[in-house]
Amino acid sequence: MKNLMKRKFIFVLLAGSFLFSSCIFSQEINEIPLKLSAGKTLVTVKIGDLEIPDILLDTGLPFDGVIIYNPDYEDLLDMTGAVRVRIGGAGKDEDSYALMIDSSEFMLGNIKMKNQKILLLQGDVYKGFPTNGIIGNSIFGHYTTGLDYDRNIMTLYENRKFETDENWIVIPLYFKGNNIPWLDVSVVVDDESPVSLSVYIDYASRYAVELLEKNEMKFSLPQETTQEYLGRGLSGDIYGKKGIISKLIIGIYEFKNVTAVFPSAEVRSKQQNADAILGSDALRRFNLIFDYAGKKLYVKPNSFFNEPF
Repeated sequence: MKNLMKRKFIFVLLAGSFLFSSCIFSQEINEIPLKLSAGKTLVTVKIGDLEIPDILLDTGLPFDGVIIYNPDYEDLLDMTGAVRVRIGGAGKDEDSYALMIDSSEFMLGNIKMKNQKILLLQGDVYKGFPTNGIIGNSIFGHYTTGLDYDRNIMTLYENRKFETDENWIVIPLYFKGNNIPWLDVSVVVDDESPVSLSVYIDYASRYAVELLEKNEMKFSLPQETTQEYLGRGLSGDIYGKKGIISKLIIGIYEFKNVTAVFPSAEVRSKQQNADAILGSDALRRFNLIFDYAGKKLYVKPNSFFNEPF
């Protein structure tokens, strides 16, 4: 990258408690196409004249901005004036580095999002990945966000002006000092009584639920598990066990024979006191409305609801 005027190291913990302000201008209601691919929810952003598809929605990204990690965009993005920063996330290895423009803008559909961080990951650790980057709080933190998987539409409601009918179920959300949403779910591993867990939503996770292995777990592991490579975070590879649990209970809804994974909490999660992580393979079975301001998640089963895990 040319014209890199400054070299500055900043630690940006993606699952940390950083709150950033932004100024976002939009219409009253905005409908934006989304794509569901391999269980992950993708949108397109436009930075300058460059359109970048397959940007992953990630509730675990707590600041306003976008991270581009596909190295194919390194020579296409204008990063004039960027600084070098260190970014960490899941994994037990060294943190990654990125070039960051601290206050920029990009387009999401017809919405111009201002005062946004743009980060371009350095290196090729994500080369070959089917997605190009991640976006999170720029959307969820400023709009009531509807995800309709029957129509493949994301609707952004300004000032919480949305309507629901009796088919929607409300699940309380809570936050622990940052912009990452939490809720309570229950699991049944074998045939015991349901165990209530405090979980946070990581929409970038392709799994239904990640039950974190640590001391004093509230649950037991299934009798039969396999050791698996689970994915890669910004701080390295993640391994863990995979198995079947009898039930995952979200609100009034019960899913049976759910494929779950069991990574080490120390490696997988930077969130204290988390029992588990709720991922996209569970949530994509609902049409959803995320209402951070009202601390509510509205859910309604969609056409994917009865798909086997």
